[in-house]
Amino acid sequence: MKAAFMYGAGDVRIATVPDPEIRESTDAIVRIVRACVCGSDLHPYHDMGESAEGVPMGHEFLGVIEDIGSDVRTVKKGDLVVAAFAWADGTCEFCLDGLQTSCLHGGFFAAGGVGGGQAEAIRVPQADGTLVVLPVAEDSELLPSLLTLADVYGTGYHAAKQARVTARTTVTVIGDGAVGLMAVLSAKRLGAERIILMGRHTARTDLGIRFGATDVVAERGEEGIAKVLELTGGYGTHTVLEAVGYRAAYDQALGVVRPGGVISRVGVPQYEEAPVGFGSLFGKNVTLTGGPAPVRAYIDELLPDVLSGQVNPGLVFDQTIGLDEVAVGYAAMDDRTALKSLIRF
Repeated sequence: MKAAFMYGAGDVRIATVPDPEIRESTDAIVRIVRACVCGSDLHPYHDMGESAEGVPMGHEFLGVIEDIGSDVRTVKKGDLVVAAFAWADGTCEFCLDGLQTSCLHGGFFAAGGVGGGQAEAIRVPQADGTLVVLPVAEDSELLPSLLTLADVYGTGYHAAKQARVTARTTVTVIGDGAVGLMAVLSAKRLGAERIILMGRHTARTDLGIRFGATDVVAERGEEGIAKVLELTGGYGTHTVLEAVGYRAAYDQALGVVRPGGVISRVGVPQYEEAPVGFGSLFGKNVTLTGGPAPVRAYIDELLPDVLSGQVNPGLVFDQTIGLDEVAVGYAAMDDRTALKSLIRF
């Protein structure tokens, strides 16, 4: 089968690899119907060292089950399913707490010997805890929106939930990428009436307004902080959803969060050190939260509104490519000519 591999910074290619096979009794084999490129895939695209063998890519996909192990009970051959980007058994103490990204018997796609989702097929470990059956046809127009449940919608929702967004909380979202836009959508879904989106790409911020943003701040750094403070009477917002992952975004979050507020980070951090002392978090009684989203914990909650068409998170896909064109998708997202690239098989 064909699969996307990264061999170094800026070097994504299609390789021919053996078809996946059942290895454990809890596995399923999924023929992929839709996949996509994630903003987090761009981090290694920028700085990965050269690798002769390459690394598999992709962790967002949906498809049709082709085979299952003998202990799989909740899905069957022929089911159309979506997979959470972190596979998990669904039964360990962390899964039962809704923290599948810390599953005692789980892991992540495109890592640890498990293939990536930018491929024609994939082995899914812990199928019962990872896969969710989708009650639509393989050619449904809802597939792009349903695909967002694999990561990007659930990640934006995690940011808002961890920040405890409600109707009474004001919100700043930092980042106009797909996750930031899903954070806007999620904050709106949770009742927020004031949502400030910090982003400077008009096509994206226009979509953010469609999703529920009430204000757009294009400025960055100190200028952007000053603008948000101006919009909020000098106080800042109760919650800040940081969907970028760079230190500058964290510093911006510190500048716009209201005393007693919450900063929720879901952009994969590209730094290890940042201020947490009296002059940053402590003195203002600010809570810092976030992390890799346990999206499996949210799929059942988010799925009905997607199926009904009440929300349309699939609007974040503005480029559709075939698997052979995956390098084009990476390049387009990297140079900001595409927001999020959908891979259609």
